[in-house]
Amino acid sequence: MPDVIKKDRDAWRTDEEFGREMLAGVNPVNITRLQEFPPTSKLDPKAIKSNRLFILDHHDALMTYLRRINSTSTKTYATRTLLLLQEDGTLKPLAIELSLPHPQGERHGAVSKVFTPPEDGIVGIEASIWQLAKAYAAVNDSGYHQLISHWLNTHAVIEPFVIATNRQLSVLHPIHKLLQPHFRDTMNINALARQILINAGGIVEKTVFPARYAMEMSAVLYKNWVFTEQGLPADLLKRGMATPDPSCPHGLRLLIEDYPFAVDGLEIWSAIETWVTEYCTLYYTTDNVVQSDSELQNWWEELRNEGHGDKKDEPWWPEMQTRAELIQSCTIIIWVASALHAAVNFGQWPYAGYLPNRPTISRRFMPEPGTAEYAELEDNPDVAFLKTITSQLQTLIGVSLIEILSRHSTDEIYLGQRDTPEWTSDAEAVEAFERFGKKLVEIENRITTMNADKRWKNRVGPVKMPYTLLYPNTSDYSGEGGLTGKGIPNSISI
Repeated sequence: MPDVIKKDRDAWRTDEEFGREMLAGVNPVNITRLQEFPPTSKLDPKAIKSNRLFILDHHDALMTYLRRINSTSTKTYATRTLLLLQEDGTLKPLAIELSLPHPQGERHGAVSKVFTPPEDGIVGIEASIWQLAKAYAAVNDSGYHQLISHWLNTHAVIEPFVIATNRQLSVLHPIHKLLQPHFRDTMNINALARQILINAGGIVEKTVFPARYAMEMSAVLYKNWVFTEQGLPADLLKRGMATPDPSCPHGLRLLIEDYPFAVDGLEIWSAIETWVTEYCTLYYTTDNVVQSDSELQNWWEELRNEGHGDKKDEPWWPEMQTRAELIQSCTIIIWVASALHAAVNFGQWPYAGYLPNRPTISRRFMPEPGTAEYAELEDNPDVAFLKTITSQLQTLIGVSLIEILSRHSTDEIYLGQRDTPEWTSDAEAVEAFERFGKKLVEIENRITTMNADKRWKNRVGPVKMPYTLLYPNTSDYSGEGGLTGKGIPNSISI
């Protein structure tokens, strides 16, 4: 049974859980701080200035596709969800905007409706309409998660690094030894995915709302990918979820202190960065050594000019002329292949195995008063809800898929572990790696302690499901595998 309904069958319906999953769910990488008024907003400017308003905004990414998507059996909206950070650290959804293309064309903007939560204790049609509005927002987020956060930003973008490393770096090269564990089985799983999942007419197109436009959408949105923004600190700053603060751990102050993905992620990021720094410093004592390493320079040139060739002229690429650039680049690569993928992959079954919590498709629009659909929503809201979201067949296919994707293999090699103790003969490198492993075990203990601390409401939430997606599992050599809901594998291997 998916964890989201194990302890409480109805807690997923609450607004608190809806907001919490943007911070500790399967797609905790999209929420941003609201930094300016939407033109029609009547929200309190003080809330924006005090950094208490946040938004999950899928409007712009989806609007250009919406007319085509809605020509299929899908009937959906481009959504914006506004949330308020409350005194107890939880997020309260304030409003959900559902938008459709203007019937007279894009130059006229969008046709939008805003829905707000019913007052506490109110049941009936208002509550049912609000539940549907949250479902439309979840549909957007589910599709964006699967196509962009998961497939594009981890599986797809890491491929050029795997290929260039094997082409340009000798197996004896120190950077090959550093990165090789983080590429284990990635090309195999991606090749398999392209045969049955991520292809025209494949399972993903059949089970997420963009339907036959899914592949095109993920390819087009690659335009937004920036290598240097894939590191967690840069990502949090870009989304306005943190501000620079030298007095805080990791040099960042989180605007939502109880943001489990960010809190645990920064600990993992820092541990990876320290390990990479100690390792690279052993072999690259000065910037000149980086510049004069022909294998390294060829590796970076292929990555930039061929691997990510569409992006070769972007000004943000590190030039790979300094030790700092080497350390930064390797840290980002390892983060994406290990922790970022774990955060957006292994929560699929716990959160989305129960489809009403994370529907992937909507099949009809919000019912209008006076229609048969509206009457049905009044008389039997659960039936109306199920008729709106993912169909039974699509649900069976989708849930079967994510149950497989969420499993750890019995031969999993977690972050801080190696497949052989003989990976290097350099004692100093081995000692640095052992320090890395010990740090990860400390992080495991810290996560366990924080999850038990009732002050941190977002770590467990109404569904009583502790956040363990960034629990490293470095200490586990049992080979247990399965739907554990925890553990950061070294590589993207599922």
